[in-house]
Amino acid sequence: MTTYFNYPSKEVQDELRRIAQAIVAPGKGILAADESVGTMGKRLADIGMENSDDARRQYRQLLFTADDKLSENISGVILFHETLYQKADDGTPFVDLLKRKGIIPGIKVDKGVVDLYGSEGECTTQGLDDLGARCAQYKKDGCDFAKWRCVLKIGKNTPSYQAILENANVLARYASICQSQRIVPIVEPEILPDGDHDLDRCQKVTETVLAAVYKALSDHHVYLEGTLLKPNMVTAGQSCPRRYTPQEVALATVTALRRTVPAAVPGVTFLSGGQSEKKPL
Repeated sequence: MTTYFNYPSKEVQDELRRIAQAIVAPGKGILAADESVGTMGKRLADIGMENSDDARRQYRQLLFTADDKLSENISGVILFHETLYQKADDGTPFVDLLKRKGIIPGIKVDKGVVDLYGSEGECTTQGLDDLGARCAQYKKDGCDFAKWRCVLKIGKNTPSYQAILENANVLARYASICQSQRIVPIVEPEILPDGDHDLDRCQKVTETVLAAVYKALSDHHVYLEGTLLKPNMVTAGQSCPRRYTPQEVALATVTALRRTVPAAVPGVTFLSGGQSEKKPL
């Protein structure tokens, strides 16, 4: 029967819930330090540095050895696989540096997007095949939460039902595997801001996508109290001729979340980047 299933044990539930609540503690947020080697290369090129292993290590070291006040506002750091195993100049592993500051280490576990065959340029995310083993090792190596990004696009015929369903199920399977290894999954269905769609269109797409994601999480018996959501804000497309105020964006975003996100979810950690802090959206 479909109604006979097991959530994690009470011990695992307590651990997952504790980690999730610590990440979204009032006044704190997550630092994303999970840039790929290629992305880091672009950042280093801007300052005239070679994209070497040590240059990337030094860049992350600057972040992690900042003043201890860092921990007053940063609850967790998302690491790239390479960064997880790097050390500071004095030989201290980065994971230990973070934990000494009371910051929770996390890890990016997806292996990037791939084309979704038969769609209009849509995609899904790969990396499920060996995720259980990787998560088990990451937990041993000090990581308590993970990130997995799925991408959806707004167009005349997109996101398609195919893409919505596929990415929702991928996110649910990822979340389930993470929890089996006592890792809190950050569920990230990102709706890209590309296009000329208006605010109303983005709100409707966001609501549809999030509803599908939480249906899939339910189908996979994911323990919601031990998860976090990392969604896009509801904004018009970057090519939309109309500019919306921050107040309009906030109302559309909160409305979409209230209509779709279960109250059991401990918190929402919004995507950063792609928006200006100085002018209307």
